[in-house]
Amino acid sequence: MRLPGDPTVYRFILVGIVNTLFGTAIMFVFYNVFHLSYWLSSASNYFFGSILSYFLNKSFTFRYGKTDFRSIFRFTVNILVCYLLAYGIAKPVMRHLLSGYSVSIQENVSMALGMVLFVGLNYLGQRFFAFKK
Repeated sequence: MRLPGDPTVYRFILVGIVNTLFGTAIMFVFYNVFHLSYWLSSASNYFFGSILSYFLNKSFTFRYGKTDFRSIFRFTVNILVCYLLAYGIAKPVMRHLLSGYSVSIQENVSMALGMVLFVGLNYLGQRFFAFKK
């Protein structure tokens, strides 16, 4: 049975599940166990997760055959832009919406929202910029 639509979407979802479990564990452990800051915890998720993501998406999702400085550079730029946009939007939105709650709750929910925003932005960036054929 063939699934409808672009097969890269389905492969991206599979890689995303693995990467999300890996990165989310890092982020919430760093924030809630090691008490690192919002920015350091969420950035660690994407630093370590991006290494895994680059190799899985390059070879499995987008089947981009080349390993060159250009693809690594574009991938890195994409991750940075998506991260800054997603988490830069999520934090003030959740601070406003959850103003009656503790900073810890605001920032945990902000990190979860940031992950959701990041996924959508990241797919578009990898599909049409980082691994553009």
